[in-house]
Amino acid sequence: MNLNEPSPNANLQPFSANTMTENTLNLNAPIAKKNPKILSKHGDERLDNYYWLNDRENPEVIAHLTLENNYTNAVLNHTQGFQKKLFDEMVGRIKQTDESVPYKSNGYWYYSRFETKKEYPIYCRRMESMDNDELIILDVNTLAEGHSYIDVTGLSISLDNRYLAYGVDTLSRRIYTIYFKNLETGEILEDTIDNTTGGCTWANDNKHVFFSVKDVNTLRSYQIYRRQLGQKESYLVYEELDETFNSFVYKSKSKKYIIIGSDSTLTSEFRILNALSPLDNFKVFAARKRGHEYGIAHFEDKFYITSNQEAINFKLMQTPEEATEIENWTEVIAHRDDTLLEGIEIFKNYMVVEERTNGLTQMRIINHLDSTEHYLDFGEAAYSVGASINPDFKSDWLRYSYTSLTTPNSVFDYHLGTRQKKLLKHQEVVGGYNSEDYASERLFATGLDGASIPISLVYKKSKLKNCKNPLLLYGYGSYGATMDVYFSSVRLSLLDRGFIFAIAHIRGGQEMGRQWYENGKLLKKANTFNDFIECARFLIAENYTIPQHLYAMGGSAGGLLMGAIVNLNPELWNGIVAQVPFVDVVTTMLDDQIPLTTGEYDEWGNPNEKLYYDYIKSYSPYDNIEAKDYPTMLITTGLHDSQVQYWEPAKWVAKLRELKTDQHKILLFTNMEAGHGGASGRFEGLKEVAMEYAYLLDLEGIGV
Repeated sequence: MNLNEPSPNANLQPFSANTMTENTLNLNAPIAKKNPKILSKHGDERLDNYYWLNDRENPEVIAHLTLENNYTNAVLNHTQGFQKKLFDEMVGRIKQTDESVPYKSNGYWYYSRFETKKEYPIYCRRMESMDNDELIILDVNTLAEGHSYIDVTGLSISLDNRYLAYGVDTLSRRIYTIYFKNLETGEILEDTIDNTTGGCTWANDNKHVFFSVKDVNTLRSYQIYRRQLGQKESYLVYEELDETFNSFVYKSKSKKYIIIGSDSTLTSEFRILNALSPLDNFKVFAARKRGHEYGIAHFEDKFYITSNQEAINFKLMQTPEEATEIENWTEVIAHRDDTLLEGIEIFKNYMVVEERTNGLTQMRIINHLDSTEHYLDFGEAAYSVGASINPDFKSDWLRYSYTSLTTPNSVFDYHLGTRQKKLLKHQEVVGGYNSEDYASERLFATGLDGASIPISLVYKKSKLKNCKNPLLLYGYGSYGATMDVYFSSVRLSLLDRGFIFAIAHIRGGQEMGRQWYENGKLLKKANTFNDFIECARFLIAENYTIPQHLYAMGGSAGGLLMGAIVNLNPELWNGIVAQVPFVDVVTTMLDDQIPLTTGEYDEWGNPNEKLYYDYIKSYSPYDNIEAKDYPTMLITTGLHDSQVQYWEPAKWVAKLRELKTDQHKILLFTNMEAGHGGASGRFEGLKEVAMEYAYLLDLEGIGV
């Protein structure tokens, strides 16, 4: 999003949910034209007056989105100075010249760094020692010149350290072109590969690469190709014919195997190939079976497998590398009803197991030699932890990252034998930050069916009031995605002005184990929405806030959550921020040409079946708008969004304006140059955050 420099205004007028309308009475919201279209399925007819907005190439559509942007800017015009202040404040907390913690791989130390006022990272390496000369392997700031958006991903170095491969997307559709660079000469090779997922995997001959290709319409990654550097021809080595699956390719940590993976929401399958023999055929590791999810990691002469076969929370198995069929698997760690096995990190002498119990990740250290084990102690009630980059099998040091709602992001090295812990980097908050000034709590609300729903919240101690605190409740609750707590220097702009920030760890996520996810999808999706509402009611009952000061925020599938909760209980919220919201669920899930639809059937259900059609229609936000009062809302999207198409929020806003019975403003902002993730760069995206924060703070009458 681009903000125009505001003209000086010494008399900015904050607005509230009630006075917002008074301050903007002379501003008329855009009224989208109606072009009635009847959508029929299973004998049911739905009237969609705004289906015509589903045409990115139609000048009328672009004109309408531009009118919406102009209206939003006009309504929020009196906050422009405040937005600039917030943006400067957020940027001011970020260390301008910064560097990641280096890690060593194949004889080189790798790291990235930022320079003052530059948006993008500079990727570097040094041979053998950090005292040696720096080689810049890729400066994304240079690549970004002439582009309003850029995303660079999938940096991969050939085994002989000579070539770099990387993917570039300048449209924000998550379709990448792969480029190759000779690191000895600095030359960008003529070899380029279009329509990929961005990354590629080097065979051990340093000549061949494997990469995944996307369908340009559905954006499903469905084909794996092999190409020899210097040749123009690519060879198809695998095609995923099941439209509910995506395919991908990577190399094992041991560097011995090229691995092709195929997965859907419920099912996994892998194929392996010796990385020294790239022209050979891939071998199926274990044939797919619907409902069986597994992952593989190679070590010495065996594979370790995480598997959910008869183990909803997963178990750990192992098998000889020459006998990978499922009948050869033997158990290493048994299934546990109260603990989700999330992943493993393998070292020569140790295994690190990431587990989740009662909503929190634990790191379990197992000694291969004597089978002794212990857990790391993190000393906080709510936190987020995970293994970082650990490329060396032979090391006895585990690198991991740690954060909490009050602890800035930190990187540690931990000796798996002596248990010595070394802090390598602690995120610096420029201008100073004292964690003792803030408090974090972990609470549990009770769901409609008696389930205990975790809530994590943070606030500034000196700003806490009784009962009338402004509170922003964030949620997601889909795809088994775990919303772990994390520190945000940006969020301080809310906390320091009196907001409480809370995360509702609702069903549909995986915080409380795999069953937490299973109970928030398909025909149990309503649990997700009801859990969020019950978290809000709990926070009100416990005197943290009241509806007149309660706000909700969510993006993508979390935007669907926002749409559902305002239909169910609009009176609970003083304001809503819905980011790239997935709100037209029935129509989207019936269109298998829209990106990602077919892979979503196991998450939402296939509405081509009447059972799922009826259920999805019962909660789809767009289909359930009624003639009643709604809270004020700020809704954001991106014209090039590949995940949730821009027309979903555009149609939603048009229909809300048509039917709602209140005078509250519904604002739509479309980033005309970006997609699902918003603007690129470490600073530019903060302009949209500043707009959202100014919107929320002004609803509280806070404008400083």
